[in-house]
Amino acid sequence: MKAITLRNLPPEVARTVLQRAKQKKTSVNKAVIELLEESAGCKAKKKAPVRYHDLDHLAGTWTKEEAAAFDKLIAEQRTIDPELWK
Repeated sequence: MKAITLRNLPPEVARTVLQRAKQKKTSVNKAVIELLEESAGCKAKKKAPVRYHDLDHLAGTWTKEEAAAFDKLIAEQRTIDPELWK
């Protein structure tokens, strides 16, 4: 999308944009886009999360023993070494 520059923005409008950005904890740019979408009545639809299936063939292939061995190894790696945090 092409960039648009706004000049001579009325102080009340600038205040509203800044308040929206602060309230939503977002950028001024996103706040302006949101306000314009609301004003135009064309609020953008949220995209559905992308689902990947490239590893589906691996799901459920471990035996209980393999899964337990993996969990044990991971638990060892997740142990915090207090010496490293001094």
